[in-house]
Amino acid sequence: MLPRSRIINRNSKLSGTIVFLYFMKVPLKAFSFITLLLLLFSCTKESFTNSQAALLIASADTLKFDTVFTSTGSVSQFVKIINENDKGIKIQAVRLAGGSASFFKINVDGVPGPQVNDVDVLSGDSIYIYVSVRIDPTAADLPFIIRDSIEISYNGNKKWVQLEAFGQNAHFFRNKIISTNEIWNNDLPYVILDRITIQPGASLTINKGSRIFIHADAPFLVHGSLQVLGGKDLNERVVFAGDRLDLPYRDFPASYPGLIFTQSSNNNLIQYALIKNAYQGIVVVDPSAGIKLKIEQTIIDNAYDAGLLAVNTSIEARNLLVSNCGKNIVIAKGGNYLFEHCTLASYSTGFFQHKEPVLFISNALVQNNMLAAAPLQANFNNCIFWGESGGLVNNEVATVKNESAPFQLQFNHVLWKMTNDPVNSLVTGNNIKNINPGFDSVNTSQRIFDFRLKPGSAAIDKGGPTSLTIDLDGRPRPVNLPDLGAYEVQ
Repeated sequence: MLPRSRIINRNSKLSGTIVFLYFMKVPLKAFSFITLLLLLFSCTKESFTNSQAALLIASADTLKFDTVFTSTGSVSQFVKIINENDKGIKIQAVRLAGGSASFFKINVDGVPGPQVNDVDVLSGDSIYIYVSVRIDPTAADLPFIIRDSIEISYNGNKKWVQLEAFGQNAHFFRNKIISTNEIWNNDLPYVILDRITIQPGASLTINKGSRIFIHADAPFLVHGSLQVLGGKDLNERVVFAGDRLDLPYRDFPASYPGLIFTQSSNNNLIQYALIKNAYQGIVVVDPSAGIKLKIEQTIIDNAYDAGLLAVNTSIEARNLLVSNCGKNIVIAKGGNYLFEHCTLASYSTGFFQHKEPVLFISNALVQNNMLAAAPLQANFNNCIFWGESGGLVNNEVATVKNESAPFQLQFNHVLWKMTNDPVNSLVTGNNIKNINPGFDSVNTSQRIFDFRLKPGSAAIDKGGPTSLTIDLDGRPRPVNLPDLGAYEVQ
């Protein structure tokens, strides 16, 4: 018996598979007939139509790029060109109207533009046109609009895809070191690349309305002093966010490392700020002379890990909202803290489930495989601790006490989600347990969260006497019978 032989026609198409022919001893005529069949299959080609009525479909008629900072690199999107006809279509040209001078660049299925000719779109198939935009610096201080279009020519038809981008000039800092006192004003946005470092003994003052956009690998390191002086109006708030403002990236948590106040840092103040989408919103470590950080009328939102992480340090926070973070506030290894009229609230979102208490507090911490403890003194007055997660978290405040160091923790006039009062703590005043605070608007699917209080909220007029005369919005707050949390119903 002869050994089995195999003929492989590597170029033939039959139902999308390679044709294999196994045979024993085959007569010459039969072999010739089979070979002819294989040749016929291998020569089968796609048929194309030149009918003007055969149309191509674009997955989008306009590609919009949100703010693109000049000189920071390109942002990319794509449009899909689909052929739903029963025959192929030959595209004569895919052309970027602005040509090589355009701020936009195109690439058609791996072939770079600005013009790509003779592109076949088989029946039931599609091609991809990738579009990137890089906007060069200009003298313009305000956002400006860049427009262009892609022309797709085939069978006497012309199809257009519009391109639109908002570009903006900015102050660009790469691995910036601040060694003397410096002031930032609201003239242009500030874009931080690599990192920024405020040296010991130096200070940075950021005035109202300033916007700071930080790259993914750029920690904001404060060894000296940081003064953030925002205003109560929305356009006067100081904003810290990631530097990708195009969808979907502009809403992603962990877009940048966060603000880190190190051992040598002291005399820090954050007023009327919005710190969003960081890995850890604010990190404060080790004590200093006096209060190391004061936070007033500030929002920390959508941090991937901790919104506020404090390790053996000192913080005073008033009218602070920490919302929808992996862990809203974590206090470890003791320290000295005062929180007044603060709202800690978390809901499960498309980014992560709410499965950690909104407040964790301990006088101990494992460091270098060793347990370290330090005295803790913390007071929470007129605050709200709330979260909803489908039953994943029943107690929104968790405490851990190490007996080797003092542990003094007090809650006075609070609304919280708790099965029992937290252990190792003193609970005083008029406290409300397991009653929904009645936030103004919560829509998790659309990521709409307004943590102001609705009329009729259980938190209205339930606070103890306070020295604060304003709320997070800068609106009046009565010193007697104030509302709980960061917002006062007007």
